[in-house]
Amino acid sequence: MTKQVVVLDVVGLTPRLLRKMPRLRSLPLARNLETVLPAVTCSAQATFLTGAMPSDHGVVGNGWYFRDLGEVFLWRQHNRLVQGEKVWDVARRSNPSYKVANVCWWYAMGAETDLLVTPRPIYYADGRKAPDCYTRPVELHDRLTAKLGDFPLFNYWGPTAGIKSSRWIVAASRQILAEDNPDLLLTYVPHLDYDLQRYGASSVQATRAAIELDGVLAPLLDDAEARGATVIVLSEYGITDVARPVDVNRVLRAEGLLEVHTQDGMEYLDPWTSRAFAVADHQVAHVYVKDPADLEAVGKLLAGISGVAEVLDAEGKKRYGLDHERSGELVVVAEPDAWFTYYYWLDDARAPDFARGVEIHRKPGYDPAELFFDPADRFVKPRAASYLLKKKLGMRYAMQVVPLDPSIVRGSHGRLPASPEDGPVFLSSDPALVEGEGPVAATAVRDLLLTAGSR
Repeated sequence: MTKQVVVLDVVGLTPRLLRKMPRLRSLPLARNLETVLPAVTCSAQATFLTGAMPSDHGVVGNGWYFRDLGEVFLWRQHNRLVQGEKVWDVARRSNPSYKVANVCWWYAMGAETDLLVTPRPIYYADGRKAPDCYTRPVELHDRLTAKLGDFPLFNYWGPTAGIKSSRWIVAASRQILAEDNPDLLLTYVPHLDYDLQRYGASSVQATRAAIELDGVLAPLLDDAEARGATVIVLSEYGITDVARPVDVNRVLRAEGLLEVHTQDGMEYLDPWTSRAFAVADHQVAHVYVKDPADLEAVGKLLAGISGVAEVLDAEGKKRYGLDHERSGELVVVAEPDAWFTYYYWLDDARAPDFARGVEIHRKPGYDPAELFFDPADRFVKPRAASYLLKKKLGMRYAMQVVPLDPSIVRGSHGRLPASPEDGPVFLSSDPALVEGEGPVAATAVRDLLLTAGSR
């Protein structure tokens, strides 16, 4: 391996947005990228790094039902969840000293990379949570925070998510590139995820986000090119406009298939006793059906829900490379203008307290409403400020500011794109990597990274 490679995963980048980003567009050539189902971060990144489909690497979404634990978990962080050989495993067979840096790609913890940076809050014993990150080696943490300050966790996700987190990630990548000189630098840049989900891909806010991010990326691109590195820019999916939230779990509950248990007047999903329930993940949901005798009836019920485009059974999952034991017995795919909520309660007064907070690890499904302050609460921002003051004073607090109205969400992803204009892209400073006709397959990315490093 003789050539340094810098890979930027610019989440949500599409040909439409690329036209608004002159610095990125200055890379010589671009091709469309053929993503996987579900077109979500964890599944796509696992495919990029292993060259395998979800049926082989096992990352069937941003989360799934862990049957051996009886719990739904999203956004786990350990790399052992990704099955198969990663790009660095292959590279080190011919070059044992091959050096890899991972800046905020998922499943970073436990990965056999030389350097890594991943968001990791401090979870205090009294329940408080504070912004921070996990790094390897350990001393990298202090090197980065001494220059850049603490990782801006509350700008990485939640109602205040914005450009500050991407600016920190880019600056950290520049520092690692200069000081540690990795052979392969993987950088995840999240900024386009925010306003495109809040306001939709066709919004003026989406255009502004693309222009702003282009300026933030420019110094890292300049650094890489000055070092003679090969630059690869790719994306996992494109975000498209939506208008219809679909409450799959509420339909299953109304039919007596989904069970809850109650505590302190709040309802919690009970997957152990439910005959069927859905783990919603943007425009795809895994539906876990306990008894095979219920499969046909549940499939017919799901197919009749307005906003459901496809119900995948065993053959359907196999067709899309999604036939893994972690997948639901059935998988539903939304119509282009629809997406799936995780909501399972029938009365908002019975919703669990975490429903109104930013709680990505406790909710049994993805919740894009976490990107908003509740517009129905005129005092929500002053209350949020009071919560932050309590945090600074070392007090425990529950920041309940997230709306329970999913209709405000205007952008989503997860289904395969209807048009290449709305799908992900693959760009490179090395024209040879983007030669050919048709899209670059997500499964081809791993070998393209290896080729880029050997040129």
